This record gives sequence, structure tokens and C-alpha cells, in this order.
Amino acid sequence: MPCEELAPQMSASRVRLRSVDYTLMLTEDEVRKIRSRFKIFQRKIYLNSCSQGALSDAVETGMSEFISTWHEQGSPWEAWVERYEAARSAFARFIHASPDEVAIVTSVSAGINGIASALNFRERNKVVMGEFEFPTMGHIWLAQQVRGAEVQFAKAEANTIPTANYAKLIDRNTLIVPLTHVCFKNGFRTQIGSIEKLAHDSGALVMLDDYQDCGTRPVDVKAMNLDFYVAGTLKYLLGPPGLAFLYVRKELIPSLAPSVTGWFGQANPFAYNPQQFELSPTARRFESGSPSVPNVYGALPGFQMLQEIGMEHIAAHVEYLAQSLLNRSRDLGIVAKTPAGSSGPLVVLQSNDSEQLRQELAKSGIIASTRFDGLRISFHVYNTVDDVNAVVEVLKKNIQLLATTPVGVASHD
Repeated sequence: MPCEELAPQMSASRVRLRSVDYTLMLTEDEVRKIRSRFKIFQRKIYLNSCSQGALSDAVETGMSEFISTWHEQGSPWEAWVERYEAARSAFARFIHASPDEVAIVTSVSAGINGIASALNFRERNKVVMGEFEFPTMGHIWLAQQVRGAEVQFAKAEANTIPTANYAKLIDRNTLIVPLTHVCFKNGFRTQIGSIEKLAHDSGALVMLDDYQDCGTRPVDVKAMNLDFYVAGTLKYLLGPPGLAFLYVRKELIPSLAPSVTGWFGQANPFAYNPQQFELSPTARRFESGSPSVPNVYGALPGFQMLQEIGMEHIAAHVEYLAQSLLNRSRDLGIVAKTPAGSSGPLVVLQSNDSEQLRQELAKSGIIASTRFDGLRISFHVYNTVDDVNAVVEVLKKNIQLLATTPVGVASHD
């Protein structure tokens, strides 16, 4: 759905924000049409896409199509595997990679574990990551300590991690630097380019976990010069849980032999030979058991919808909403854990009782989430300025539940 007009239709409630590229923004009519395809908005204001994307008619149809094939044909594995490969190709296009560089896995954890199992910690043994990683990243690499890994964490300063704190740790003994693109608990966006250069200059590998952002803006793994990239379908890619993708730079694939594997990771899965171990020459070597076919049917329409809308348009829209809420919150004196210049999709507001605040929003039909002392609002293409206004009205009525400073000087770290 390309943008029909260069200038968005600006309502009286919209204030122009300097960082937003308005030439890319969707019109209000376009957003309403997109929103109409998600039934939840008939009853609720949904602002929890970082936990689970809203269900669209397209994804629901995809899931129903799988059920129909199961009913009508019983076990059409040839058709199911064909759809499986279509999902691989679709995701590869989505991130500007080749299909042979993409593995389909059941979760990001499965993808990271495959990479971890393929590395050895003899010549280099240091793993350097930030304190803002999602727990699974820390847990998987800490589990490698029994294999010789030394895990070090770059320290956070308030709600950011300066690149300099990575620079203090990355050296010639560093094997891999896992990075989160957007912190799940405060919305901080990592400076990928500068840290990637530090790591590669030291001979280390770079892995990006993009789960908290993939689906809200264009992704180009080649331009970012990444060795590994992981993301799943259940958040901003608008699909079901139980499906994720792992990108492995093609030059690395032959040198990595995962010990976490299975029959679908073999060069010829349908040879059915338990006495022969021959890994696929492609990134498929990081796959394991039978594919999650129902989730593939649900995931593919999500990709297609996002690409039809246009990732640049989605990014501009999400940034506008994030900046609108941050500015409105600042005017109320609310302390934001999210940096002021954030392009979204997360805005996290510091709260004295985040769970009670979430419940107050729920009473007004607004679905959000909490992380520690933060109320977490996550925007996507189907959200509107009216959603922002609705949140602000609840915040005003419950200001005692929020961390505040004198009006006009709220901290945005």
C-alpha cells in the first residue's frame, strides 16, 4: 500500500516533530484501512505489539488455509514444505539476504543455541554483550562457560549503554559480540555501526537480536555488516509464536558445524539415514526437527502485509507516534526511561506502581505491558494519534502512579 499523498493529512492534534520525515508518512485514511484489518481494534486500543502483534485478517486466513489443507488432503507434506521454503525466501528478501543464508527455527533461542554450539572457545573465549540484552541471550552464552567461554557485560549508564563501555571490553580475545537492537525494558536503541566496527576490527563476530524491532523499519543485514541476525514472527512481524529466523553470513557457513541439529539440518533430510551425518551446505544446517508448518502459514501473510504497506512508511509512522507520546509525557513532567530522540517502537515511562498503572489503562480498554518499574507502550503501523491521546488521558488521571519531575524538565536520559 504505497503512500497516496506526499504530505500526511494533519489533524489539529498533531504537532510537527523535527526528526520525523513527513514525506514518508502514511495518510490517516491509509492507517484507518490498515487498522480495520485487525479485529481487536473493534473492542480495544492495542499497544502491546512488543509482546505479541495484533492478529490481522490476512494472518488468520493463512492459519485457516493450513487447517483446510490438513482437512482436505490429510498429509500434503510436499505442499507444506513448499510453503516453508516460501517463508524462507520471503524473510531473506525482507532483510536483504539470500535464502541460503537463512535458517528457519522455532525460536530465537534455538537459533542462538545453534550458533553457540558451533563455536569453540579455544583460541578466543570472550563473549561481550550489554546489560540490556533479553535474558535468553545472557542465559545461552553463560551456559557456554562450561565449554570455556568468558562472558563479560558492558555496563549501562542510566538508560543507555555508551559505545565506550563496549570498547573497554572488546579485544583480541573476543570471539563474539551479541547485540540487542532495541532494549525490551526501556526502548534504548543500540548504536550498531560503531560497535560492529569495534568488534570486527578486533576480529570478533557480531550477532544482532532484532526481535524488539524487526517489522517496524527496513532491515539490511549486508549494510549493517552482520555475521548473524535473529528475529521472530510473534511481535512486529505480525505472525504467530513458534517461528523465528536465523541469518548466517554465507562466508561463515562452511566453518560452522552445530552440535544442536536434527534431520532437517542435513544435506538431504529425506534420505532417512540415521547412520549418515552430512550437514546442509546452507544455513539450513542450523535447523533441527520437523518444521512448524501452521506457523509458517500464519507468518508469511504478515511479511507480505508489511511489505505492501512499505517499511519506510511504517518507520516514519511509528517514529511519529513514539515522539508524540514522549513529548506529551515530558509536558506532564513524567520521567521517560526511553531516550528523548527515540524512533520507537517502544516508549517506557517510569512508574511508582507500573502494574497498577497497567490495570488503570486496561479499565479504559487500553492493552499495554510492564517491565520492572516501567509502563511499556509499543507502537505499530495500526496505531494512531488518537491512541496516544487516550493513553495520555489515563496518565493525567493517574499521575500519582508515575515518576515525575517539575513540568517541563522531565528526564529523558
